[in-house]
Amino acid sequence: MLTLFRWLSRWPLWLLHALGGWLGWLSYALSPDYRHRFNANARQAGVSPQAARAAIAEAGRMLTELPYLWMRPASDSLASTVTTHGESLIDAAHARGRGIVFLTPHMGCFEVTAQCIAERYGAAHGPITVLYRPARKPWLRGLVGTSRTRPGLAVAPATLAGVRQMIRALRRGEAVGLLPDQVPPDGMGVWAPFFGKRAYTMTLAARLVLQTGATLLLTWGERLPHGRGYVVHFSAFDESLSADAGAQAESAAAINRAMEKLILQRPQQYLWGYHRYKAPRSVPAGEDAAETQQRA
Repeated sequence: MLTLFRWLSRWPLWLLHALGGWLGWLSYALSPDYRHRFNANARQAGVSPQAARAAIAEAGRMLTELPYLWMRPASDSLASTVTTHGESLIDAAHARGRGIVFLTPHMGCFEVTAQCIAERYGAAHGPITVLYRPARKPWLRGLVGTSRTRPGLAVAPATLAGVRQMIRALRRGEAVGLLPDQVPPDGMGVWAPFFGKRAYTMTLAARLVLQTGATLLLTWGERLPHGRGYVVHFSAFDESLSADAGAQAESAAAINRAMEKLILQRPQQYLWGYHRYKAPRSVPAGEDAAETQQRA
């Protein structure tokens, strides 16, 4: 697999995206479970069949662009591949000196957002620390770990140690990034509405902001057609987060609403096949960890 990744990393981006579009449709056609979940999630969000149809190919492109992003030399700049929109929000946040929490949904190319931020701001403001879950397969775990360790980019595992690492980074005035629509581990989330359906939602994003006073910004990497590159968008978070005891569900719901607005700007690039509504084994659907402990 490493040999295959190295070979694919030499392909031009337009060819990788062409291959990815074909693979996206192949996966959709051959997997009934994936197809059902994809359609159900898009329908739950009120997305038109036409917009959802476009997202089938985009899901494949998300995979085939990884060799290009992960295995290109660290010295190769993204300047010719990536443009940005809304960078003034980052400059203003860094001026406050309290750190930045970047949130991006499973939308477009979320790998390129972190690399873009690292390249443009790492030297002046320190690295961006990105939360990730180690891959289960040993060969992939090593590849992901190596590929994401680039100048201006650090990684933190989805563990208590990783959370502490992110808090320390924010207190130094640095940036962190995470995907708030990722289903959190048991005991690290609450149930909150997501497109009108209860979803187990992480509390970490709100906790990081409330504990450190960091600025919360939304970002996503728009994949341009025909392999022309990416546009990384930055926007302000226009919801409020509550520091009151017992308000975790309210804050999680506020972040979910912000993700919904972002996703509906370009539903053609959201990963509708992601198993967003699954329930952790130890937390029954509709019941968060605190409720489970009280019942026990």
